[in-house]
Amino acid sequence: MSSDTHSLRTILKQTKSAYAVAFACVVAFMGIGLVDPILPAIAQKLNATPSQVSLLFTSYMLMTGITMLVTGWLSSRIGPKRTMLFGLLAIILFSFLGGMATSVNGIVWFRAGWGFGNAFFISTALAVIVSVASGGTASAIVLYEAAIGLGMSVGPLLGGLLGGISWRGPFFGVSVLMAIAFLAVFVLLKDLPKPSRRTSLLDPFRALRYPGLFTMAVTALLYNFGFFTLLAYSPFVLNMDEHSLGLVFFFWGIMLAITSVIVAPKLQDHFGSVPTLFAMLLLLAIDLAYMGFGVTSQIRLVIAIIIAGGILGIINTILTASVMDVAPVERAVASSAYSFVRFVGGAIAPWLAGKLSEVFTASIPFYAGALAVLISMLALFIGRRHLTEIK
Repeated sequence: MSSDTHSLRTILKQTKSAYAVAFACVVAFMGIGLVDPILPAIAQKLNATPSQVSLLFTSYMLMTGITMLVTGWLSSRIGPKRTMLFGLLAIILFSFLGGMATSVNGIVWFRAGWGFGNAFFISTALAVIVSVASGGTASAIVLYEAAIGLGMSVGPLLGGLLGGISWRGPFFGVSVLMAIAFLAVFVLLKDLPKPSRRTSLLDPFRALRYPGLFTMAVTALLYNFGFFTLLAYSPFVLNMDEHSLGLVFFFWGIMLAITSVIVAPKLQDHFGSVPTLFAMLLLLAIDLAYMGFGVTSQIRLVIAIIIAGGILGIINTILTASVMDVAPVERAVASSAYSFVRFVGGAIAPWLAGKLSEVFTASIPFYAGALAVLISMLALFIGRRHLTEIK
């Protein structure tokens, strides 16, 4: 059986519980790209600069990363299902309030609340999918990454459609979709047992003492710098309306989904995870540098963004799978520690990209993103001897 067929069968033959959580994952990750097409519109309507509007990503990621430190603590006390439902409720509330906001600062704060809820959901979702999906950890990760890819691709498209009506539309759209996801998880996901051991608030920090997990976290932090430079800053230099931006990032997300589910497993099997990561990070750095070089060409930027989607899908899948294998701690603890470092560290990228463009030129943010990705390769190289457990 080919790996393509295996990946498809993995997605099509799952439990109702796995599908319910995967659907919620789709909506949760739609929220990341949903605001992308409306960033220029928000800047125009509310008289804000690119760096101010980019704080929508920074506040979201910063709060997500910080909250990751307590998600395992809460989940071990009230159970994974209740933790996920709590996170979904927070997203429903704060995305609705974001749509009601009347200033950029208000949206930034409500996006932080959105990130708060998102942390409780996504940190638990991967561990839950691994627990309830059929076919083991590898199959669960394929389903999880497929959900992420679908959410990343549909999010900008829906954001462009709703944003064409009003910049508030995407916020209200997420609130409604998350309400549906809440009902799906509540009804279809069976109650899962609480962990046998209650997680301490210090456990994520202790987990980072394992060199392998620390290496992957730092690599992801620097990689995320490039990732969110592309995602948060490129809408400002494309000079497109909401619908066109939505289409560009829709195809970006389609590429991300295809490579994460189909291409990444093939490359892992053939070359191994670490060599594949090195190659993909190098390609991403080149792609970002090309965007800086071609920043005045709309066609070049569009092509580079769509190509980046394919590269990002491979990197995301390999990073997720590697973190699950690299540290001898509970999956939820490993996920919390890893996510804390990568989200908090990467949170500066959206704001810094906008500020760099205001102080210097439109190309500099892409060059800075490319440099960060190159440094992530250096971090991976230095810590490679601690990654022997990764296939």
